Amino acid sequence: MWILLAVISSISLGFFDVFKKLSLERNNVYVVLFINVLLCTVLVSPLIALSLMGNEQCSLTTHGHVLVFIKSMIVTASWLLGFMSIKYLPLSISGSINAARPILVLVGAIVIFGESPNTIQWVGIILGFVSLLWVGFLGRREKTEKGLGLWIALGIMSIVLWAASGLYDKWLLSNGYTPLAIEAWYPFYQTIIMTVVVAVIHKGRFSFDTFHWNRNIIVISIFIVIADLTYFYSLSYPESLVSIASMIRRGSSLVAFFYGTLVLKEKNLRLKVIDQIILIAGMTLIIIGSL
Repeated sequence: MWILLAVISSISLGFFDVFKKLSLERNNVYVVLFINVLLCTVLVSPLIALSLMGNEQCSLTTHGHVLVFIKSMIVTASWLLGFMSIKYLPLSISGSINAARPILVLVGAIVIFGESPNTIQWVGIILGFVSLLWVGFLGRREKTEKGLGLWIALGIMSIVLWAASGLYDKWLLSNGYTPLAIEAWYPFYQTIIMTVVVAVIHKGRFSFDTFHWNRNIIVISIFIVIADLTYFYSLSYPESLVSIASMIRRGSSLVAFFYGTLVLKEKNLRLKVIDQIILIAGMTLIIIGSL
């Protein structure tokens, strides 16, 4: 069951990436992210209400609120970097960067949770890092934006924080915190953090001069809530492995890749296909090695 939940999370995350790209077209990154987390908070508000009413599945201790707030800071930092990256990078490249996230999670799982990859898995890990180097090569070939290397660097920093968040999720869920409690409160704290960020960026006032309402912002809020909640439930199973669940989620990059190449007609298709093949080969080896 936890694998099925991870698959649902993967598909939802893929559509989140696609609609995130669409919502950022000619738009203010900070305001879009602020509205996104605000809408997520609205979507999970019934869970917050249940928590305030004393529902055990949705409630947190004071210490638990501190821990979830830390998660919110990690995720918000990852999203800020990721949103800026995806705004300026071709979707097929940003999708490939995001596809490397499971590799980082697996490395973290080895160090933190003591998971020991076998020879086949190690070959898969190496292929994953080869894919990251290939993404850098693609960035130099495309030259679609001045300073493209900066956006690739921000994308890589984003996935490092994303991986840290995934490992932190597993730790929280392994220590008795429920999926509903985490999902109830971490968007709420993200909204508080983004309120401060937007206020500081816009010098104490909210400026919507560079913001244009896009209904895709609603869509990404729905998909990320679904992706997160199913992922939390997947990790809540005692037999679940954060490394495997994260690998399954990497399938989200295929959604972004196909949309970027088939719908947006992004260039260098052959080179991007090679990158996807390297990634798929690496992930396949890791999964085979886990059977």
